[in-house]
Amino acid sequence: MIEVKNIVKSFDDRTVLHDVSATFYTGKTNLIIGQSGSGKTVLMKSLVGLIRPEKGEILFDGRDLLKMTSDETKELRKEIGMLFQGSALFDSETVLGNVMFPLVMFTKMSPAEMRDRAMFCIERVNLKGAENKYPSEISGGMQKRVAIARAIALNPKYLFCDEPNSGLDPKTSILIDELLSDITHEYNITTIINTHDMNSVLGIGENIIFINKGYREWVGDMSQIYSTTNEALNDFVFATRLFQEVKEYVKANETKKRPS
Repeated sequence: MIEVKNIVKSFDDRTVLHDVSATFYTGKTNLIIGQSGSGKTVLMKSLVGLIRPEKGEILFDGRDLLKMTSDETKELRKEIGMLFQGSALFDSETVLGNVMFPLVMFTKMSPAEMRDRAMFCIERVNLKGAENKYPSEISGGMQKRVAIARAIALNPKYLFCDEPNSGLDPKTSILIDELLSDITHEYNITTIINTHDMNSVLGIGENIIFINKGYREWVGDMSQIYSTTNEALNDFVFATRLFQEVKEYVKANETKKRPS
């Protein structure tokens, strides 16, 4: 579990996070949502230690990130898996090489042990047979699955995902959501997902934190989001869903117009 207590973050004279508190539960998919510029990315970066708030606490199972020594922070990072928005794979490495990378960097496993662990993760994301391919030889959805395999290679307690469905079609996005949800429950991970995707929110949102103008406006789950009386959240949900539906409609019609 990760607890955020009353964190404040400013840049120059502008406060981006105002006394934000939230709880991210173990074994659940925890989603951070909000408009661009709302402060949700700053919150995510604060959680992983890329940005340091001026005030507050960030507790990883009771351990305050903001009070850790550099050695303690390094140890904590071994417990964290990261899924970046653009997958961030190494073009010069195969699928297997990409998944083995954190094992090479952070463990003392033998080459055979690293390969076995990497292959286990590759098979877990349904990519068996693709281990010798390069990122340029596989689809965007497959690249995202490679990134997930790499993120879980160290068997993390905490998994952070930044816009995991960015650039993916709706069908592939659903597959990625289901995979992240399955892995979260199977390995009892504290998974935190920063997303704009309302399909993700309504599909796997077990604990949803809505950030609006730097404030934590609402907390709930996917079954409660349509019944909320929070006006800002209602505006966000409606506008986001409408945008996605229009985008999907346009894409579908463009496909129909293409000559066979």
